[in-house]
Amino acid sequence: MNAKARWCGLLTLLGSAWLLLACQEDPMAGHGLLEAEATGAPSSALSSRSFPVSGGAIHYFSTAIIHSQEPTTTGQIQRSSDIIELTGDLHGYILYHPTSVFDFQDGTLVNTGIQVFSGSVAGSEPQILHDDGFRFEVDLTTGATTGEVRLGRSNDAPHRGEWYECRLEVVGTGQTPEGDNVSDYTGICTRYGNPG
Repeated sequence: MNAKARWCGLLTLLGSAWLLLACQEDPMAGHGLLEAEATGAPSSALSSRSFPVSGGAIHYFSTAIIHSQEPTTTGQIQRSSDIIELTGDLHGYILYHPTSVFDFQDGTLVNTGIQVFSGSVAGSEPQILHDDGFRFEVDLTTGATTGEVRLGRSNDAPHRGEWYECRLEVVGTGQTPEGDNVSDYTGICTRYGNPG
């Protein structure tokens, strides 16, 4: 048994469904099976809780707060607080706190960090979802932007009510006249728990 298998086995014993996501190739696909085992429900009944989502986003660079900028040998590292507005199946706002690594020699930008979504998912009651695993890559020459977002319940969220996990792919589509980034997103969301 390799180290990862031993680690995942320990997480199973501890009942940490959230951390078990790291043990799977496709976290969204396997999570329904964990819930099926816990509730005794057939996995086919849970599959109806996953549904496709799509929409648009505006990343408001024009109102971002720049906290720090540190020079590197090829560019800079910037930390900021930004607001992103989502429309479509996810409707609300994201407080986006990226660490932006600029490489001016290669013409690249990579954003990682923490973000929190507040809004509705497919018309749901208001949700607060957390993501500390996103990654965005930007070609500074062409402006092409791609990213991956994994929204879910925060580790310290209460275990009651309805909540969602969403896996999104984001593609930049241009800029507003004010210089704010415009993107489209597509992905899959899964509902857990019960309303109310």
